[in-house]
Amino acid sequence: MYINKSVEGGSSMKHANPLLSNNNSIDKFITIGEIMLRLTPPNYEKIRMASTFEASYGGSEANIALALANLGVDSTFFSVVPNNSIGKSAIRMLRSNDVHCTPVILSTPEQTPTHRLGSYYLETGYGIRASKVTYDRKHSAITEFDFGTIDLNQLLDGFTWLHLSGITPALSPNCRELIMNCLKVAKEKDITVSFDGNFRSKLWSWEEARDFCTECLPYVDVLLGIEPYHLWKDENDHSKGDVKDGIPLQPSYEQEDEIFQAFVARYPNLKCIARHVRYAHSGSENSLKAFLWYENHTFESKLFTFNILDRVGGGDAFASGLIYAMMHHYKPMDIVNFAVASSAIKHTIRGDANITDDVESIRNLMNMNYDIKR
Repeated sequence: MYINKSVEGGSSMKHANPLLSNNNSIDKFITIGEIMLRLTPPNYEKIRMASTFEASYGGSEANIALALANLGVDSTFFSVVPNNSIGKSAIRMLRSNDVHCTPVILSTPEQTPTHRLGSYYLETGYGIRASKVTYDRKHSAITEFDFGTIDLNQLLDGFTWLHLSGITPALSPNCRELIMNCLKVAKEKDITVSFDGNFRSKLWSWEEARDFCTECLPYVDVLLGIEPYHLWKDENDHSKGDVKDGIPLQPSYEQEDEIFQAFVARYPNLKCIARHVRYAHSGSENSLKAFLWYENHTFESKLFTFNILDRVGGGDAFASGLIYAMMHHYKPMDIVNFAVASSAIKHTIRGDANITDDVESIRNLMNMNYDIKR
């Protein structure tokens, strides 16, 4: 049975996004994952020096739902949070950013015995010192919930786009099963599926991630990133290695095109592949560009260089920018440049998500227009 509760723990609640009044798009987006409490020492302090922490909420899938909702996309988030003040506050934050949260389950202590929202601590880097994340998310509500009680056909009914990542299946076996079942249901319903491998070494091993995420590939339409996946040179002899072996973190156009072509040859269901490439000049200044395979051709974006206020969520902003541009039928070069510009602008915003609610500000950055908007 599909459980449907509001953030108040009572009856179901309709939630309308006022930005949708002028939106003629037929797309309805949903994503599934964990939302967490983020605790950050102020003023670039290290945790050992901090006496106070700034509290906010985030998580890869939640960040993408929020970013798309701010741009006017009909955006829904599904998760499980404890039915307490912290869980409710996390959902209220999303609702305040026009994300539909009606499907979110507010769990009882019987359903999720540890009854907690996952959290993480962020030490924000500065100059040559990199940022550092410390997770405190074991036994969070989403990892303890029995998803066998959920009717996934009903959950995904009416949506045109589903986004998933490799973070959620890394949390627990029940989350792994949930993600695979969602992929299968989405395939049956002909829902466009985007998937970001989003490897987290503190959650599972490289081989575990590669094994599971590779199983996901036959169900994916839009692939974000080229790892963690097996792309064997010879499926019958893995000793020959992976096609991606030896590819640098900052590849040339020719190298990236070769990898994209290998993915598409192995998985012809893929309609689009995108990855962003980071050049870290210091902990406070980076450059970004991206490659996109779409409509049988590989495209390379402009290079964007910027100072960093908050790096967390940059990859999620790239994903949301790509999804938005594809939903709105941008030309391929505009898709990849809009995605990179979305990521670049997120680096100037505190918190996990890109809260930009003005498409033109991203398009202006995409076109390298830095004039004051009057």
